[in-house]
Amino acid sequence: MIKNFMIALQFLTIIPIRISKVYDEADIAKSASSFVLVGLLQGLLLIAVSFALSLVFHEELVIALMLLFLVFMNGGFHLDGLSDTFDALSVKSTGNADEDRQKRLGIMKGSTAGPIGVTAIIFVLALKYLALKGVFHMSYFTLYSTLLFMPVISKWTMVASMFHGVSARKDGLGKIFIDRVGGREFAFSTILLVILMAVFYIVFIQFAPQTQYIFNIVLLILMYLFCRLWILICNRKFGGLTGDSLGALSEITELIFLFMVIAWSRLYTL
Repeated sequence: MIKNFMIALQFLTIIPIRISKVYDEADIAKSASSFVLVGLLQGLLLIAVSFALSLVFHEELVIALMLLFLVFMNGGFHLDGLSDTFDALSVKSTGNADEDRQKRLGIMKGSTAGPIGVTAIIFVLALKYLALKGVFHMSYFTLYSTLLFMPVISKWTMVASMFHGVSARKDGLGKIFIDRVGGREFAFSTILLVILMAVFYIVFIQFAPQTQYIFNIVLLILMYLFCRLWILICNRKFGGLTGDSLGALSEITELIFLFMVIAWSRLYTL
């Protein structure tokens, strides 16, 4: 378990981790079971950063610095995947499906960012900023549960997609995860996520809205369905998933999670 967590931490963050033992592709794939724990660590760090910055700076600056911290903590890895994925999705079809797929995969493998990719990054960051600004005006329970579970949920969706998806490439880090992550890793991640949600709800039940447990159920169902939809899109456009499309998924699901929190809070107070 510790080994899996350390490997996952090494791949998903820029936190300097040294692993003395040599690990193979099987070990890398097994680390997916600890993605949720890495998300939990990121969520706890976001809460700590938010609390510390709020003592000094005003709300808008706190949110901007939090987003900057999250980007740096991920090493910009997921935003790069978002940019490459949307650049590839913008390729116009020539009528030859195989040729289109290869062209899109070639764009995703390139090191340059096109206008659509840059636009995607700007819009995702801007929408996250605006969404978090709305969350900051909600209860402390909603604020801190959102900061905690935003990266947790996004990591879980990556594991779900790895389990159900197929690799679009014959090589690469993404293929290792997509080809080898199985039901055991997905089940463990799901059970762990449910336990974390339940524990958080039970510990802070006096502050939690009465419909929080219903929200959690709806959240997991919709996120799972979106993963299946994302897989279908990637299968059609790229012939499967890639490391970039998984990174894009992480960014998009964080945004969807924020939208759901805001929408649910407004519906609950109507």
